[in-house]
Amino acid sequence: MTDHLPVLDLSLANDPATAAQFREQLREATHDYGFFYLVGHGIDPDLTREIISVSREFFALPEADKLEIENVLSPHYRGYTRVGGERTQGKVDWREQIDIGPEREAVPAGPDVPDYWVLQGPNLWPSALPRVREVVETWNQTLSEVSTRLLAEWAESLGQPRDVFDETFRDTPATLTKVVRYPGRVEGGTTQGVGWHNDSGVLTLLLVEPGKAGLQVERNGVPLDAPPIEGALIVNIGEMLEWATDGYLKATNHRVLAPEPGTDRISVPYFHNPALDAVFPKLTLPPELAARAPGVTLDESNPIVGVYGANALKSRVRAHPDVTERHNSHLAPPARRTA
Repeated sequence: MTDHLPVLDLSLANDPATAAQFREQLREATHDYGFFYLVGHGIDPDLTREIISVSREFFALPEADKLEIENVLSPHYRGYTRVGGERTQGKVDWREQIDIGPEREAVPAGPDVPDYWVLQGPNLWPSALPRVREVVETWNQTLSEVSTRLLAEWAESLGQPRDVFDETFRDTPATLTKVVRYPGRVEGGTTQGVGWHNDSGVLTLLLVEPGKAGLQVERNGVPLDAPPIEGALIVNIGEMLEWATDGYLKATNHRVLAPEPGTDRISVPYFHNPALDAVFPKLTLPPELAARAPGVTLDESNPIVGVYGANALKSRVRAHPDVTERHNSHLAPPARRTA
């Protein structure tokens, strides 16, 4: 039998007769796979089509209109990244994208201000297509509500109060949305749409354009294809939930292959993250779950830490060395620092 990601129906959580069944499926899917398909989420299909449509409109703009909001103009790692402008595991990713976070004032640097506050600040919006802002902000609010519901179900499934994670989000969650286009690979070029990685936050809700494969999830040491399912989001947990559960829930490695030549692929990952200065809780699991918790992944090149902002900053600095060198050179790894 061919292995595939589990499919979970969030509408089961609305019925007291099936809610416990959903929570058990949620807990076990993310203990075993770290990924699943989510249906029954209640998102308006028109909004789903609209976010894909406006994404395509943006990427079809003349290059000058896209470069108006290029991310090297933002010390906060926001805006447009041209094809080849991001790296994973030190290798170039074959995609272009816009990074969009909460619209907030920048935090002035100072001796007592942690470095991770550089991640807070205003977005860059394309003047040639103002509808991007309207659609993305509606999408973000919608997915924030789905994510909050999922976290409450996770908490209960782990023997915790439903609101155990709420305080870390407070009024200033550091959510992030990427609007991404993977162009078809060129002959002799990289096959890496985005390389193997874990997500640094709490959970990710991914919308993939229908019919566009390419996502692979590490499963028992080999890549498992995760093609889109009509009407479903692909959900995975990030390093913060692995941290909170001492490894019982699993932040799973995944990658995206560059599409075939002559094709492309739109995807919109939404990253549900707590406040930058939040210390994510270490949960005391019920004994039967704690016995199955292997501990947090130990990786000297990518240590998982409890303060979300510190965990996120290391990923952004690695992924966008050009932004780091232009605006935040003090954060660059020693080998990248300029004289």
